[in-house]
Amino acid sequence: MSVAIYHNPNCGTSRNALAMIRQSGVEPMVIEYLKTPPSREKLVELITAMGIPVRALLREKGTPFHELGLADPKWSDDELIDQMLAHPILINRPIVVTPKGVKLCRPSEAVLPLLPSPHIGRFEKEDGEIIET
Repeated sequence: MSVAIYHNPNCGTSRNALAMIRQSGVEPMVIEYLKTPPSREKLVELITAMGIPVRALLREKGTPFHELGLADPKWSDDELIDQMLAHPILINRPIVVTPKGVKLCRPSEAVLPLLPSPHIGRFEKEDGEIIET
């Protein structure tokens, strides 16, 4: 099964999702989107495939979200996408792509239904939370 993860190695949720994918027996294609941001076309494709509003992909914490005034409803979807392309840190993560679907995996265990085998046994997240499948 082909699996890709738009990953930020500095994000615990992203690291947990990646570890769950690997624990399931799959080695995903890891896209460090801060180093290699998606194209506009790819970002729109991901948002469409997830079936979420553009705003739902915006990350606030640790980003220029507030400095840019992105909470203001005046911003169109195209303008918000422009901001995510200009500042990839605004793209929330991790986004996981598999033949079963595309999803923003927050919390990290949201990745499980996308995997070929969602039963990974016992998994301990970085914060100590135990996930049993």
